[in-house]
Amino acid sequence: VETMEAEAASAATGLYIAYASIITMALIPIFIGAWQSLTESGKETLSSQDAYGVPLIGSAVLFGLYLLFKIFSKEHINLLLSIYFLAIGATAIKATFYPLVAAQFKDEKKSIQLPYTDIKLGNSDVAAYALAGAFATFHFFTKNWITNNIIGLSFSIRGIAMLSLNSYKVGCILLCGLFFYDIFWVFGTEVMVSVATSFDAPIKLLFPKNIFAEVYQFSMLGLGDIVIPGLFVALLLRYDINKKESSRPTSSKPATPKRPRRNRSLDITSFVSWSRTPYFITTFIGYFLGLATTIFVMHVFKAAQPALLYLVPACIASSMGLAVFRGEVADLLNYSEESSSSDAKDGATSDAKDGATSETKQE
Repeated sequence: VETMEAEAASAATGLYIAYASIITMALIPIFIGAWQSLTESGKETLSSQDAYGVPLIGSAVLFGLYLLFKIFSKEHINLLLSIYFLAIGATAIKATFYPLVAAQFKDEKKSIQLPYTDIKLGNSDVAAYALAGAFATFHFFTKNWITNNIIGLSFSIRGIAMLSLNSYKVGCILLCGLFFYDIFWVFGTEVMVSVATSFDAPIKLLFPKNIFAEVYQFSMLGLGDIVIPGLFVALLLRYDINKKESSRPTSSKPATPKRPRRNRSLDITSFVSWSRTPYFITTFIGYFLGLATTIFVMHVFKAAQPALLYLVPACIASSMGLAVFRGEVADLLNYSEESSSSDAKDGATSDAKDGATSETKQE
């Protein structure tokens, strides 16, 4: 009896550790990716048309994978997908860990030029690619859950940093569309659960339900439940930064209005505060509470849950609730990075004209 009680206590402790680890692993890439989105160049911007289409495209891909796993051998499908994710996983790891690697090569002067190309790689590039290749190759042959998570976290960070929602309304459209997408495919069919358990690729985070057990069974969280809300949280961070920059006092001499400075180096530790980033902090906490609720309901009912069922209301309600409290609903709903970009272009054009006029007068 004592042995059984000890095993039960160990299993319960292991399960709570798994839940805490899943939540922590979900929060880390959202925080890092959101801040990287401030300085990332060459981002892909999602428009309202893209947001409307994502649930449809996602449904087609999901059901297509479901049919493939039903018709063909899981081993063959997973082999092909593993090769594909080996390549893009290495790229994601390289991009994620490159700043850490580059810091070890501060004084590098030599570079290697790839044959038949104009591409030059420094020592830091070679080291980062070697590290990424080693991780990806090791995972390909071992399917280790730790390397799976490293690749998955890298995917999540890069996804949040490289993709951008161009307005708050677009973010709400995307979240609401995927809210119904998740509910339908999880509660209405077996498709989502079947694909998630059959798909042997780093598209989900894993953690043993009992880290003390000899044979592991895993708790899991799909990367979509991190990246999609993460894009929304990153949008709110950029809204905070733009709002703070716009409210700075200006000098008395006339000047052309300029776009709030977003792409600049920031000291995160001094910048994350309620006075500077209230919407980011509130929505980040909202995501945490939504994910904790998901895990709680899953634990109580012993059944898979569509995480976006809880994450979407938590993220939208937290951000909109703060806007209502601060009397900034219209400002939040009208926020658009597209218009900011247009203002920046207009400002640059005006500056150029003023400069040309000044030079003419001097002549």
